[in-house]
Order: sequence, then structure tokens, then C-alpha cells
Amino acid sequence: MRSKVQPLSPILQQVYDSIVQCDRCPRLRDYCRGIGETRRRAYQDQTYWSRPVPGFGDPRARILILGLAPGAHGANRTGRPFTGDGSGAFMYPILHELGLASQPNGVSRDDGLKLRHAWIASVVRCAPPGDKPLPQEVRNCATHLADEIEALPRVRVVVCLGKIAFDGYLAHLLQMGVIDRKSAYRFAHGAEYVLPNGIHLLATYHPSLRNTNTGRLNGPMFTRIFLRARELAGLDR
Repeated sequence: MRSKVQPLSPILQQVYDSIVQCDRCPRLRDYCRGIGETRRRAYQDQTYWSRPVPGFGDPRARILILGLAPGAHGANRTGRPFTGDGSGAFMYPILHELGLASQPNGVSRDDGLKLRHAWIASVVRCAPPGDKPLPQEVRNCATHLADEIEALPRVRVVVCLGKIAFDGYLAHLLQMGVIDRKSAYRFAHGAEYVLPNGIHLLATYHPSLRNTNTGRLNGPMFTRIFLRARELAGLDR
């Protein structure tokens, strides 16, 4: 049952239901269910979500934060993006500091966390083995992203967390006829583009532990991305 902490509009509720019930990728569904049955030792007493993970946040969001996929023992366990894993532990304090999240931690989908002016989603809604979805699995999930974006008409800025999210969003733009070719947009941390439809596209390294623990991505770097996102979304006027 979905948490009622942050109510959804009727159209976002339809998108939510469609994502949760999706079974287009048998490999991913089998993997997520298997992870939920074996469980990590620290979570042996918990019931894993083990279903596709829908986005969450403010239905009036001006900033869309787009990640890769649920973590096997993070969102696949908790049922909410970047919740209960190291990436979320890095990201939510920064979103909170910038006024985009109501609290600095996210541990479960019923912990009271709310987003302000932001919506968080991913290009793939099931945890993939090795964090590497197959190209067809990314394509299978594309309609979920398209439906979610359509249901968020106030979005002015898209922040892509990592290259796979960046490429997935470009594929969406190409499919929708917003851009003519993806090659005009290159991923790099801090890359910024104004799209033909007026949306601002920002890119950052993904806040995964392999990036944050090695110093490839640190707090000030990530903070600057979201300060710029706030500015471009008109939240600092």
C-alpha cells in the first residue's frame, strides 16, 4: 500500500499504479524478488518491496531529479527512490539544506520525508543485477518515464544523476521529437543545456558510494548543481 505522506494527483496515481504493476522485464522481476527472499543480513527482519519503484515528490515540482535504477537493498527494499541506501544518505541532507526536502534523511517510505519543488524518478524502475540494465530493459521502462514527465507539467529543470540517466532522458527527448539527435548533448559533471522546449538540462556524477567514497563526487560539487537547479527553476526569485 502506498504511503499517504505526500498525496498524488489522479494522473500521477495512475502512473504510480502502472509502474508498480509492471512486469515487462522478467529478468529484473526475478532478480528483485530473489533479493527480497534472501535479503541482506542487516535486513533479515524486513519485508522487501521487491516491485518496480515509482517516483515520488512534489506534484507541482519544478525540478525533476532523474537517477539510474533502484538499489537492490535500497529502493528495492523500501519502495522509494534513494531511500535506505548510501546514495540517499549523501543526497537528502543536501536537498534538505537547499530547501528541497523536509528532512535530511530517508529510511523508509513512511518516514515523513516530503520533497518541495522536486520530484525524484529513475530511467529503470527495477533493480538490475550489477546496476547494469540491458538496453531493452531501459527501453521497456521508457513509457513510465514519459508518463511521469507528462504528469509533471511545471518541471523547468531536469537534473540527471549519472550518464545512464542522462542518456535515458535524451532518448525520451528524441522519442518525443524535442531534439533531433543525442550527439549534440554530451555528459559531464556540471554540463548544462537549454533544450529546444525551454527545459534546462543539468548533469552530475551519480551519488553512488563508488563516486562519493572515492571523492569523485563530494558535497560541494553536488550542492552547486542543485543551487544552479534552484536558480534556473526560478525558486530563488
